[in-house]
Amino acid sequence: MSLIFTIFALVFLTELISWIGQTALLEFAWDLYSRLFMNASYTRQRQLKAELLTAKKELMQTSAQDQFAKWAKLKRGVDKGLAELEKFNGELASRKTAFSLKFKTLMWVLTTGLSFFIGWWYRKAAVFYLPPGWLGPLGWWMAFPFAPKGSVSVGVWQLACRRVIKVGERTVKNILVPSEPVAVPVEMGTNSKSS
Repeated sequence: MSLIFTIFALVFLTELISWIGQTALLEFAWDLYSRLFMNASYTRQRQLKAELLTAKKELMQTSAQDQFAKWAKLKRGVDKGLAELEKFNGELASRKTAFSLKFKTLMWVLTTGLSFFIGWWYRKAAVFYLPPGWLGPLGWWMAFPFAPKGSVSVGVWQLACRRVIKVGERTVKNILVPSEPVAVPVEMGTNSKSS
């Protein structure tokens, strides 16, 4: 794939991630990951919750005064189940935090890091050349910072692609979600005729 399309695809990917939202992508990826690789953990968590609810129900139905020994045994079981569930929930939360950190790092590498790398790697390359004298004395700006004179540099091309994609996004949003009509104030004047 040529440099011009590679940069456009990279900028489009970055903007697409921005439109969807990194948080939404993180939640989707976490749900997918946990269903594929942590199904046993979630099954165990549901089982612990069910056992705990059953024990709590039985505890609530037992009189603390009339059947103290049974009530105390159930209470210890409920407390032990709560502690185990809390520990298990803590482990799952730490796994989610670790996954979140790795996911955010991957998103940064795929968007910002790759953009910086391509800009650095092709810093002296021309994405394409402009016709001679097309922009006159301002043609040097299109080659800024290191591309040959009369060409468009990678950095300028990234800026142009990002701007075009953002304008396209705004246009699509305006077409799909029309803005609410603006109320125009109407003057309620009195028609008094003077003679």
